[in-house]
Amino acid sequence: MQIFACPVCARPLYFHNQGCVCGAGVAFDPLAQGFGPLGHACRNRQTLGCNWQAPVDGAPCLSCAMTRTIPDLRMPRNIGYWVATELAKRWVLAGLIRLGWFGPDDPGPAPVFDMIAEETGIELVMVSMGHDAGVIIINVSEADPARLADRQSRFGELHRSMIGHMRHEIAHFLHWRLMQDPGFADGFRALFGDERVDYAAAMQAHYANPMTSDASHITSYATAHPHEDWAETAAHLLHHVDIVDSFDAAGLRATADGLIGGDAYATHDTAALLRRSGTITLALNHINRSMGLQDLYPFALPPRVKEKLAFAHRHVRRATNPAIPATEPFQPTKL
Repeated sequence: MQIFACPVCARPLYFHNQGCVCGAGVAFDPLAQGFGPLGHACRNRQTLGCNWQAPVDGAPCLSCAMTRTIPDLRMPRNIGYWVATELAKRWVLAGLIRLGWFGPDDPGPAPVFDMIAEETGIELVMVSMGHDAGVIIINVSEADPARLADRQSRFGELHRSMIGHMRHEIAHFLHWRLMQDPGFADGFRALFGDERVDYAAAMQAHYANPMTSDASHITSYATAHPHEDWAETAAHLLHHVDIVDSFDAAGLRATADGLIGGDAYATHDTAALLRRSGTITLALNHINRSMGLQDLYPFALPPRVKEKLAFAHRHVRRATNPAIPATEPFQPTKL
């Protein structure tokens, strides 16, 4: 993520800021990727701390307009969970807009989000995150640090996070959209396998006898089904892009052969991107260990995984990829 400048005094602003220390109220324009004067505030500015601009006063911003269902607010703690979840959504969407998704030149639909909490005013409910034909379900209760830590331990997913959930589920949505592009399905099946294999049966088999990650899969969960392999791979690709972008935005430097320069979101060179990200994450892993913290990014990237990351990079990088027509009409098909 970039570090921005106040439109009044040019002091640094961070992605979550609603105002500057100079006293100026500001709002983030996701299409311009920068802050401007407050102008038209999102209708959720007070409720959720949403700092994005809206088309007109009192309207939802681009991100809030994608939320169809909100958690049960009769439970006060759900408000805090919803705030944290929407912030993670805005962070991920801002990056995808830089890659050419969900802006004015994108002719296809945006995702619809159902933000559900496990705790309701009536009963405790089970919430399974997932995607189905354009609708993404997110369990906002995982914004609770204690609940998240418990599930990180129980599921063996120490890097489980709300931003990670957002990237994973939106990756499913992007796959649903990309299947309309010529050539994507054949290339996908050659690398990831046939996604038409029975999903429910595959997931049942995975949970009965979970596999570890291997030379072809970036995580254990990626071994479950081609859909999950894609979602995990594409989410990790977005992790790498944002790690490099955030490192550069902080004004830091790393030394290694073949480092890329410029905008990490615009580069075409997956190998150079991963070399740079690898150099950065090794250094930050070392720093984390000095504080007794888990590694920032401990995952291995064998050649087959890098090949899948390059495929995801080529297709997710819609804004700068001439092979994917920006004006191609979207014709949804049911999975």
